[in-house]
Amino acid sequence: MSHKWVPNLSVDCVIFGFDADQLKVLLVERTLRTTDKKNIVFSDLSLTGYHIYEDEDLDSAAARIVKDLTGLDKLVLEQFYTFGSLDRLEHPNDKLWHEQFGDVFSHRVVTVGYFSLLPSTKVKIAQKDRVVRWYSVNEVQNMAFDHNQILEKALFHLRYKLQHDAIGLELLPDKFTLSQMQRLYEAVLGTSFDKRNFRKKVAQMNFVVPLKEKQHGVPHKPAQLYMFSRDIFMRTRKERPYFI
Repeated sequence: MSHKWVPNLSVDCVIFGFDADQLKVLLVERTLRTTDKKNIVFSDLSLTGYHIYEDEDLDSAAARIVKDLTGLDKLVLEQFYTFGSLDRLEHPNDKLWHEQFGDVFSHRVVTVGYFSLLPSTKVKIAQKDRVVRWYSVNEVQNMAFDHNQILEKALFHLRYKLQHDAIGLELLPDKFTLSQMQRLYEAVLGTSFDKRNFRKKVAQMNFVVPLKEKQHGVPHKPAQLYMFSRDIFMRTRKERPYFI
């Protein structure tokens, strides 16, 4: 693969996770130091992203960027929007950050947004030389570039997909309870559901499969476990409407 970058085209990835209570996003600390490395000019947060290679397609670039940050591959990756505002690099901090690369990259960069879903925030992240942490999507403020806007668009898209598709179930562990599933929907959609009505809806989803297993080691009555069958969902997705 060529290591020559496309100077005006990049990919930014919004990596979502669920900690059984809150929807989280994985962010990277962006720190610019003085040339002697002794002092910090500024420090903030950003999504993970970078320019694509000349001989690399967009999906491959997104997969590479996510794997480079997390050490994980074969994750859900979905393209959701393209960002090309004229003022994407106009904030003073962003100009300073851009200047350190000289003329390698263009001053006008279009980025393609992808979102990725991790089944748990307990997944071990390959941090390498970067400071990487999970943040509640409700706590994120003033990120680098236009990354707040990218996160907002990704969240809008995830909410739509959760209501009209089953992709959001990728945020759950392989085996989950209906209470965990309800908390996921409430966390992503920012609302609450009546327990009985929610379970009536779930009962219509033949791709949410009950297992002959219950929870172990919990301080309350063990609940039945379920699994999300991607095969059943793909076979039957055109046969019935799906919504919560």
